Amino acid sequence: MARHTPPLLLVLLLCSLCVNSSFQPTLVLEMAKILLENYCFPENLVGMQDAIQQAINSREILQISDRKTLAAVLTVGVQGALNDPRLTVSYEPNFVSVMPPTLPSLPIEQLIWLVRNSVKLDILDNNIGYLRIDRIIGEETAAKLGSLLRDNIWDKVAQTSSLIFDLRYSTAGELSGVPFMISYFSDPEPLIHIDTVYDRPSNTTKELWTMPSIMGEKYGKKKDVIILTSKHTMGAAEAVAYTLKNLNRAIIVGERSAGGSVKVQKIRIAQSEFYITVPVARSVSPITGQSWEVSGVSPTVNVIAKEAVTKAKSLLAMRSAIPKVVQSIFNVIRSFYAFTDRVQALLQHLQSTDLFSVISEEDLAVRLNLDLQTVSEDPRLIIKYMQDNAATEVPEPYSVPDDMKLLRVLVDTTFKVEILPHNTGYLRFDTFVKSSAGDKLEELMAKKVWEPLKDTNNLIIDLRYNTGGSSTSLALILSYLQNASQKHHFFTIYDRVQNTTTEYGSLPRITGPIYGSKRGVYVLTSYYTASVGEEFAYLIQSLHYGTVIGEITSGTLMHSKTFPIEGTNIAITVPFVNFFDNNGECWLGGGVVPDAIVLADEAVEHVHEIAHFHRGLKSLIEGAGELLEKYYAIHEVALQVSEVLLSKWAEGLYRQVVDLESLASQLTTDLQETSNDHRLHVFHCDVEPESLHDVPKIPSAEEVGYMIDALFKIELLPGNVGYLRFDMMADIEVVKAIGPQLIKLVWSKIVNTDALIIDMRYNTGGYSTAVPLLCTYFFDAGPLQHLYSVFDRTTTTMTEVMTLPHVRGQRYGSLKDIYILTSHMTGSAAEVFTRAMKDLNRATIIGEPTIGGSLSSGTYQIRDSVLYASIPNQVVLSAVTGKVWSVSGVEPHVFAQANDALPVAQKIIAARLLKREQGK
Repeated sequence: MARHTPPLLLVLLLCSLCVNSSFQPTLVLEMAKILLENYCFPENLVGMQDAIQQAINSREILQISDRKTLAAVLTVGVQGALNDPRLTVSYEPNFVSVMPPTLPSLPIEQLIWLVRNSVKLDILDNNIGYLRIDRIIGEETAAKLGSLLRDNIWDKVAQTSSLIFDLRYSTAGELSGVPFMISYFSDPEPLIHIDTVYDRPSNTTKELWTMPSIMGEKYGKKKDVIILTSKHTMGAAEAVAYTLKNLNRAIIVGERSAGGSVKVQKIRIAQSEFYITVPVARSVSPITGQSWEVSGVSPTVNVIAKEAVTKAKSLLAMRSAIPKVVQSIFNVIRSFYAFTDRVQALLQHLQSTDLFSVISEEDLAVRLNLDLQTVSEDPRLIIKYMQDNAATEVPEPYSVPDDMKLLRVLVDTTFKVEILPHNTGYLRFDTFVKSSAGDKLEELMAKKVWEPLKDTNNLIIDLRYNTGGSSTSLALILSYLQNASQKHHFFTIYDRVQNTTTEYGSLPRITGPIYGSKRGVYVLTSYYTASVGEEFAYLIQSLHYGTVIGEITSGTLMHSKTFPIEGTNIAITVPFVNFFDNNGECWLGGGVVPDAIVLADEAVEHVHEIAHFHRGLKSLIEGAGELLEKYYAIHEVALQVSEVLLSKWAEGLYRQVVDLESLASQLTTDLQETSNDHRLHVFHCDVEPESLHDVPKIPSAEEVGYMIDALFKIELLPGNVGYLRFDMMADIEVVKAIGPQLIKLVWSKIVNTDALIIDMRYNTGGYSTAVPLLCTYFFDAGPLQHLYSVFDRTTTTMTEVMTLPHVRGQRYGSLKDIYILTSHMTGSAAEVFTRAMKDLNRATIIGEPTIGGSLSSGTYQIRDSVLYASIPNQVVLSAVTGKVWSVSGVEPHVFAQANDALPVAQKIIAARLLKREQGK
């Protein structure tokens, strides 16, 4: 039961008392003592006795003359304070405590009579067992009646096919019998921890576990068990129902149980005639971490108690059909599912799916659908609960007649052709016809469709009202949208029913004029666009033949069959055809997402805006390439990337770009992928961005101390190990300005350590001008060390960076160990320092590979647009290898998660120190 620490008990008790009341304060004190010694949640009573004494001393206790009224008031107070309805105070002047004899002490004849009157067993139709138990007998009683219970109950129940276990009238029992009950419905191994019982008077805790063996044959874990409960079900029966439910071994049908207690005692309050009823033990399920006490056991299927048996029978009838349903689904998938390589895994999963808690056909359909889609990763494979059980079949595409007159009528009514403003062609058709007329249809389409459109600047293909048709006609239309000299593979269809694979590509001969791929093609979609209409829009994107504008399509693919499962309201929809695009990817549907998502009614207006944008697209792409060639640090890479950008534009890979924001995103992706340099970036900005590398501000004398405290963290670790963390690389002029204070406040405290850990995990960079000075402190005065070289594209100069001959203060020297901690955030100038120390074998690098940042990047406007390119114009070359490393970052000597880098460094230091001491 969920608990919370209540307010002080007496405060609520006193709040419940009415004016002009009277009672002995001793009564309340004794009641509090009983609770402290016996209540099963002692942690909720902290501070209670002191609060009561304070209230009594303050004379705020009022008087109630009527004893029964007083008992009722005390009950309300104690229940409210502890949020426990089981706590009751009663006034019973004639109460006589009667202790019933324990069951094990009764003669065997009485035990047999008791069991026969509290247990009923029947075998119902279809070999369904019905077992009613009105009292859960304890371990000792069960041992005395072992052979009787085995022969007359358990061995007979074990032979049934399923079981209705009726606990609706079970209002008494012993908790020691619960492990036997649970063991009867579980496997011998592994043993299951089913309950933990805390007894307050003895302050002991007892764990209840299933038993490795029991007298009689086990019912096991495979056959259905339905437990019936009512609002009267109480105590040990609740423990049985709660445990079997949460072990997923039984379905509970009926009403929420009473919410009894493990053990409740009525205790006399001192020598008065008042009694307090107290729960003295509590149960906590290790399965759920909660309990059935007070709240009761909630049923899986909620019905009134008197209808529970009827409901249980119908539920078992439904569940008995589950194997047949699963087998039917099994057969459909095996015979029709288009992904033949996934069939075996699906069948194995079906056979192993846990369906023990399924309570309806709808529940079964939901469970199987979720499992199959998870395993197959195919949203087209669907199991549904369908009230009308109607199979929805996709209608066959309308076949075109051979008669020329009828063909003319068909073309005139199917295809709508217009020339819109700006010399934009418009073509609308609402179905993809299946041609059986061959050349005749092509000739008519060439004359009625492609001849009027051949000289337009752009073409709109309107599929907003297209709900499908025949996939075979896709190749004809797509052939008109490619260049005449090109031969393309458009798509492939695999038909599982026919076991055929058909490839569709450019038609060898086109009757009418080719529209080609040089002009803009804009496909309009809506939520109604479905089936083959969606396939066409999808292919336009994957082939890069045009731009899709409008709403996300319906997601209604054809090529599936729906099979009702006989005798049920369940149906399975199986895709029997796989549609592979020109890249060999199988399209699983789910709707086509347009390149520009707009309301379908506004799509034509957006075409004109996007077409205008596309006319200037090449100029912007060329501009980005020119900036790259002029400013990017690695010129040969810049030339290659510039060429790739234009090549992608010529191949139509920028047709999905519909505005400046999407162009910036696409250019960034292409620049980074082609150059393998994640520092290249294009962004959209309405105002010219400020320079990221302004002249650094020299801090005033007052600012220096604050700056050092904010930027530097130092610590002396065990073993005389220094720790230095700083998260920004300051400019050399700033470092010189704060130098004296930096030496005094930071450097002087760690320079005499035996080893030093420099933490760069959170240092994202800054200025590289101070890197040579920083490195110099870790080398001797001579000879000077070549740290790295910098090539600047803007000046076409190569600069060798060396350590300095003189520094302020004491050097750390070249002999003591240095450890540098890194993370994926470590960047820019912080990387330069780390790599220089690594190249010269002056430090051990521990942590994660660094980001690969840039020393210097310039921001340049692309032509006269509001697009800007951030281009790294410097690269760092290793002093040892002479190769560029600044793009790829710094690899650590010892790989570790960033959070673990410091303790790993400390372990390495300790191990090296131990090794040195052992070597002496």
